Amino acid sequence: MNKQDYYELLSVSRTASKAEIKAAYRKAALQHHPDRNPGDAQAEANFKAASEAYEVLTDDRKRQIYDQYGHAGLQGQGYQGPQDMHDIFQSFGSIFEDFFGFSGGKKGGGRPSRGADLRYDLEISFKEAVFGVEKEITFQRHTPCPPCEGSGAQAGSKRATCPTCGGAGQVRRSQGFFSIASPCGQCHGEGSYVVSPCKTCKGKGVQVENKKLTVKIPAGVDHGVKLRVSEEGEAALQGGRRGDLYVVLYVQESHRFVREEADVIVQEAISFPEAALGGDRVIETLDGEATISIPAGSPHGHRITLHGAGIPHLRGKGRGNLYVELQIQVPKKLTKEQRQLLEQFAAISGESGKKGGGFFQKIFE
Repeated sequence: MNKQDYYELLSVSRTASKAEIKAAYRKAALQHHPDRNPGDAQAEANFKAASEAYEVLTDDRKRQIYDQYGHAGLQGQGYQGPQDMHDIFQSFGSIFEDFFGFSGGKKGGGRPSRGADLRYDLEISFKEAVFGVEKEITFQRHTPCPPCEGSGAQAGSKRATCPTCGGAGQVRRSQGFFSIASPCGQCHGEGSYVVSPCKTCKGKGVQVENKKLTVKIPAGVDHGVKLRVSEEGEAALQGGRRGDLYVVLYVQESHRFVREEADVIVQEAISFPEAALGGDRVIETLDGEATISIPAGSPHGHRITLHGAGIPHLRGKGRGNLYVELQIQVPKKLTKEQRQLLEQFAAISGESGKKGGGFFQKIFE
């Protein structure tokens, strides 16, 4: 049975942001959650499908594969989606807690927070995008304060458990079918507070640092591709995992090459005698100089294919093709001798006085 398109399933556009996808998933999850539809097999199936769509569309790598290859592309990567309700609750526990105040029946809270993700915009050349490159980047991020080791508390003192939430970081209230949780106002969701703040970081637990990092850019990337560098983002409080760094690529345009996915088109100017007579010509390709053979009688716009001379496939083997598009150039001015020779050619060909251009019209058709 064919799966429903993920974007249609969540009623979002193909350009929807993560925030829009999350909001759409929240609406679908509220509608079809098993707790609101006990014994309803169809509601459970809808809930499972919505969760699978959310998981794919909020994961940059999975979403890129899905956008390019659809469901078949994900299956080719071994992704099968959550198989039962237990898998869903295990995978989406923190999301359900954020939405509804529960996590598959298990109480949350008390766990270290995760650091925020960072974005770095990186401009690279066309050739660097084609063949890959390593780039050293420098950016600012927060790192745990050395004196207090990220706790925010002065040396020799400790954080105290929040009396309002009892260390859970959340306060709960019942609303209909659900127990709604919200961050504790006193400790701001941390579950504890600093009694004696660290003098270096003023109790924040973090400091700003300039981070140098070498990023490996694979061959075949395109404009707008996001590269995730795990745990190179902002530091987390209380020993939690760092966020991720997302490097967004901006590829400069080439004055010669035009990209169409993995294929490349290059326009090559030739004279009309070359088009008529044919012959060999040395041209510039992505890999350097190469010789092409121009067939005799080539029309304007004729393409010569160089197989495997295009851009490497980002997720696959081999390369695309390079298409050399012939552009026949007609001189704006002719010498007296050139004009006489062309007039002789036209006369020999029986084209003198004909309407429609004769030989030259055939070249440019």
